[in-house]
Amino acid sequence: MPELCRFLGISIKMQYDDHAPPHIHVWHGGRYRAKVDIRTGEVLEGDLPRAQLACVTAWLILHQREIASAWNKVTSGRKPGKIAPLR
Repeated sequence: MPELCRFLGISIKMQYDDHAPPHIHVWHGGRYRAKVDIRTGEVLEGDLPRAQLACVTAWLILHQREIASAWNKVTSGRKPGKIAPLR
C-alpha cells in the first residue's frame, strides 16, 4: 500500500486496485486508523481524533486534484507518487 504523504504523525496511503468510493487510508501514531472518502472527508470506517481528522480534511481540500489523480493511478495498478504534506 503506497504512502502518499506523512505529516504531524499522520500517514496517508492508498491501496492498489481498491474499490469505490474513492478513499484514503489514514494511520496516526500506530493506534488510530480510518478510511476517509476523498471527495467529502467523511470517515467511512474507523476513527481518528478530532484534531487529526481536521488536519486530514484540510490536506484533502488543499490537494484535491493530486489526490484524485493518485486514486486514478492506484486503481489502475500504477504508483501514485507523493503529495506534499500539510504545512
